[in-house]
Amino acid sequence: MKISRLYLYLTITAALGAANFAFAQAISNDHDHDHEHGAHAPENTQHDESEDHKHENEQGDVDKDDHSHDEEENTSRIDSDMATQVGIETTAATGQTLHQTITSYGVLSTGPEQLSHMRARFSGLITSAKASIGDTVKAGDLLAEVESDESLKKYSVRAPISGMVVQRHANTGEVTKDQVLFSIANFDMLWAEFRIYPAQRNNVFAQQAVEIISDQQTIAGKISHIIPTLDKPYQLARVPLDNQKLRLSPGLLVEGRIVIDTFNVSLAVDKNGVQQLGGRSGVFIKEGESYRFVPLTLGRMDDHYVEVLGGLEEGQQYVNQNSYLIKADIEKSEAEHEH
Repeated sequence: MKISRLYLYLTITAALGAANFAFAQAISNDHDHDHEHGAHAPENTQHDESEDHKHENEQGDVDKDDHSHDEEENTSRIDSDMATQVGIETTAATGQTLHQTITSYGVLSTGPEQLSHMRARFSGLITSAKASIGDTVKAGDLLAEVESDESLKKYSVRAPISGMVVQRHANTGEVTKDQVLFSIANFDMLWAEFRIYPAQRNNVFAQQAVEIISDQQTIAGKISHIIPTLDKPYQLARVPLDNQKLRLSPGLLVEGRIVIDTFNVSLAVDKNGVQQLGGRSGVFIKEGESYRFVPLTLGRMDDHYVEVLGGLEEGQQYVNQNSYLIKADIEKSEAEHEH
């Protein structure tokens, strides 16, 4: 689109230049003719002024068209149904609380009180094994019955905690010795243990908020306590996590963003909505079924928001989800016009 308008402008200018040259030749011929006949000089002067004024008006129209084009080229029209279908969403620009964070990495684990290994109290014959791997049991549930070698009396092996049977080494007819018969683990709560190195230690404390990222999900938590390690060059910041839906597993690697400071800003936009267009950062604002790119002056930022210092007003609707689709549509249109 840019090149076609520029081409039009150059064509008009060239045409006007040719016309002026021809007109100048005509004036020169008329001037020679006037020397012979002594007539028409005032009329030719008036015609020349009229042509100059016409040229100025046409030049002004071209400049106006170029300014209008600059606005159009950064605008994409997408009807509401299509915007919904491709997931384009808008929200109002408002003030936000930004969080300064440091990043640490760790792993999920269970506490020692959440794992129990059951052995037989007395050596004997297993007369029945009730629980299987994967069974969910409650504290006190019957797991197996054993006949004692000494008394020949049966006694019960029961679950000391509630949880899931994760190991079983007991079958009917086998003789118990000192082996573990069942292992039960409770995964309703897990611990995220983050490594805190000496350079970070002065900024990390108990009760600080942590955003935990694991397996494409984000979980909010707080540091319960910080403990030293016996032979490692770091300490462990431990964060308890509710896992009653069993979506997390011990051993899973996690990323933790520990909040060390917060600050309020009067206006901010979602970082997902910020795009680069024409060498400038900005967002797309919604105007009916059109989305227009607005360059912004940006300030501080955190993992989710960036402060707006200029270019946008509070309450304006801007695209905060899938804004890259609008950018791609505009760039595609410009490429088609250039060819």
